[in-house]
Amino acid sequence: MRRVLLPIALVAVALSPHGSRTVGSQSPERALFGEFPNRNSVSAEKGLPATWDADTGVNILWSQPAGSQSYAGPVVAGGRVYIGTNNEGNRNPEIKGDQGVVMAFDVKTGNFAWQMATPKLSSGRVNDWPQQGVCSTPFIEGDRLYYTSNQARIVALDVAGFANGNDGVTDEPRKSPIDGDVIWSYDLMAEADVFPHNLAASSPLVVDGVIYATTGNGVDEGHVNIPSPLAPSFVAIDAKTGKLLWESAEPGTKIIHGNWSNAAYGMVKGKPQVVFGGGDGWVYGFEPKTGKLIWKFNANPKDAVYRLGGSGTKNDIIATPVVHDDKVYIGVGQDPEHGEGVGNFWVIDASLTGDITDKAVVWRRGGDEFHRTISTVAIHDGIVYAADLSGFLYALDEKTGALYWKHDMLAAVWASPLVADGKIYLGDEDGDVSVLAVGKTRKLLAEMNMGSAVYATPYPKDGVLYLLARNRVFAIKEGAKSAAK
Repeated sequence: MRRVLLPIALVAVALSPHGSRTVGSQSPERALFGEFPNRNSVSAEKGLPATWDADTGVNILWSQPAGSQSYAGPVVAGGRVYIGTNNEGNRNPEIKGDQGVVMAFDVKTGNFAWQMATPKLSSGRVNDWPQQGVCSTPFIEGDRLYYTSNQARIVALDVAGFANGNDGVTDEPRKSPIDGDVIWSYDLMAEADVFPHNLAASSPLVVDGVIYATTGNGVDEGHVNIPSPLAPSFVAIDAKTGKLLWESAEPGTKIIHGNWSNAAYGMVKGKPQVVFGGGDGWVYGFEPKTGKLIWKFNANPKDAVYRLGGSGTKNDIIATPVVHDDKVYIGVGQDPEHGEGVGNFWVIDASLTGDITDKAVVWRRGGDEFHRTISTVAIHDGIVYAADLSGFLYALDEKTGALYWKHDMLAAVWASPLVADGKIYLGDEDGDVSVLAVGKTRKLLAEMNMGSAVYATPYPKDGVLYLLARNRVFAIKEGAKSAAK
């Protein structure tokens, strides 16, 4: 079956050169894909397990069934774990058929708390591919959850569901204790004329009360025409009200397939930037508050050619950029259905302005050195950990791109590496999760099979590793022992 691609305030955020964040004491708890606004998934968590057994329950605190296909999350905040999936888990028998679903579970017990279920779009697979569910990893901040629904709406939910009454809008079709409570939603199709190709899947980023997201705008079912080239590919929305603050249609008529990447936010030479990977294969840096374009970069070589079905050498951007040390780290790729192919991984000097294609390359890996990717990198202690769709995990010198080592996962990789507690965690399409030691020498610590494909990136919190497989979510903790699944 075809799979659609995966695949951020009360106190200002300060990003350290290493991607960590410092917030004021009154800042609400938050959680997001990549853990930090710059999207560098390097955690300070300690005591995380290196081994576990999903079948016998060794080091498994709990596990719970999800839907039949799950790509979004997990993220953890406020005592709950949140994922995006489809309706095949059938948590509410009254909700029939194919739906996009956000689910919430208790962190300690795994008990199901509530869900937000949304019917598929009537236009069908061109805008909302069957059974893909919600592919947007939620952003949690305080008492609000933000995500992109399968109906191409940016949605704000109450993290308590209806347990604390009905807040925000009052026309939800279901209002039981296990249903999601909508605060507001912004319809990208109706209000911004967006034509999402296959699925809107952006994982929102919220910084200083502004939501940044890509829209999914793309080609029609014939993969040739762009029905809405003037519609935005990138938007900024007020997190409190749902009002559109600014938009950009930079990719315009040059969209290759769709806009499925995510925004990243970081400080460059002391000034903030929000960075998007575009569906035209360009990377864009904007002033966060105004939407003014600072720079753009063509992430395809000038002689690259796109061919329908993916046989060419020109790629779009599905991975999420990482902003680190005044630079942007990003790899290019295509829909995994197009298979393996030539890719390029770039490190870009983000302190320049204008079209910086010919002057901003710090280093690059391409050709046989790096294949197509939909994964986001993690940068730690001078090493870039990057995975490609062909199933290789690379450890690269942060300054030069020189290869320290390469690990063959032996299966396609959609997920992104997580660095935490001296370890690298990465899942693959065969359902294996590899755990390797950080550092300049390759050292495989363990490999565990989860019973189904692992398309999502693990999330660490309070000594527990939360991991989402295709049809099940796990809480993994050293010394825990649950019943066999």
